Amino acid sequence: MTNQQKSSKVMNIILWIAQVFVAAGFIWVAAIKLFQPIEKIAAMWPWTGEVPSLMVRLLGVVDLLGGLGLILPSLLHIKPRLTAFTAIAIILLMICAGIFHIARGEGAVIGVNIFFAVIAAFIAWGRMKK
Repeated sequence: MTNQQKSSKVMNIILWIAQVFVAAGFIWVAAIKLFQPIEKIAAMWPWTGEVPSLMVRLLGVVDLLGGLGLILPSLLHIKPRLTAFTAIAIILLMICAGIFHIARGEGAVIGVNIFFAVIAAFIAWGRMKK
């Protein structure tokens, strides 16, 4: 095995770790937004009690699709390039979430959005190269 093959294999493993990490986070948040009562969610994230509950539920669907979109295309080898496009969509979602929180005076909480956007950028970069 050449050095390039080894580094390619290592990069693939690192990308899979990043994908699983971000997907797990998105699926966890989706489950909360989709299945918990709004009052319970609002105790963790106050904004969820101040927007229509339908918006919270729809964002849960978006989060679920994002989480699944990072894993399923590559895992099933069905249009694996969709993984990169999902990562780009997650970056855009995190930018929108950051703007939303800043507009509400919650700038201190956008660290999570930035963190996930950076990891999603790495995933998009790594998966676009293939």
